[in-house]
Amino acid sequence: MANDTQTRTLQTSETTLDIIRALEDKGEARVTELADALDMASSTVHSHLATLAQEQFVAKDGDFYRLSFTFLRLGTHVRNFRDEYQVAQSYTTQLAEETGCRAVFVVEEHGRGVYLHTYSGKHAVWSYSTVGKQAPLHVTASGKSILSALPQHRVEEIIEQHGLEPETDNSITDREELLSELNEIRERGFAFNHEEQLDGIKAVGVPVTGSDDRVIGSFSAASPAKRMDDEWFETELPNQVLGIANEFELEISLP
Repeated sequence: MANDTQTRTLQTSETTLDIIRALEDKGEARVTELADALDMASSTVHSHLATLAQEQFVAKDGDFYRLSFTFLRLGTHVRNFRDEYQVAQSYTTQLAEETGCRAVFVVEEHGRGVYLHTYSGKHAVWSYSTVGKQAPLHVTASGKSILSALPQHRVEEIIEQHGLEPETDNSITDREELLSELNEIRERGFAFNHEEQLDGIKAVGVPVTGSDDRVIGSFSAASPAKRMDDEWFETELPNQVLGIANEFELEISLP
């Protein structure tokens, strides 16, 4: 009997999460729209929405439901949970201003890259990397730099969990090729993204670690490929990102 109760509770939680994800995808929706999209009874969806509204996780405007600003508060709390995440914000801004690129600070969670901070420089004409967005680690400069700093067994777990699906024709989809590139990244200290996530966009990423060698995240700078000549992209930009990463690691190591 206890197991049946636990199963029903788990199913109830999964249904609630499915509704939240559907609202995230749609922006706002009526009960019938959500029921059709999720292949659920309208009465079931309405009951879950009523509970979420009572707990202020969704808001209702007429017949439409949407996620509430409670998620904004929770997201801000998560982003500021660690002191180093807060410190990273000013360095992300500095990186963008110094390079003119789109600068981001990315962390790994559940085997994916999550954008915690983003800032646009004067040459950043693209805003794909929004705060909270997730991306595969193997197709981004920040993600590959993080992978290079993780233990080998963790890298294997991530590959096994998420695979190596391509985002563009330049994405790495072969395990051995990726592992070989990660070795090169470890040797030089930074990663390149040669239009592997988005066509026409190149980037450089550098991992950052704490005093205990724990991987904290990665700084990355990206810009349209046509704005970057090879020498600047391969030499000057990596040095600028490395400089920011070193300054950040120094600050968070101070007592």
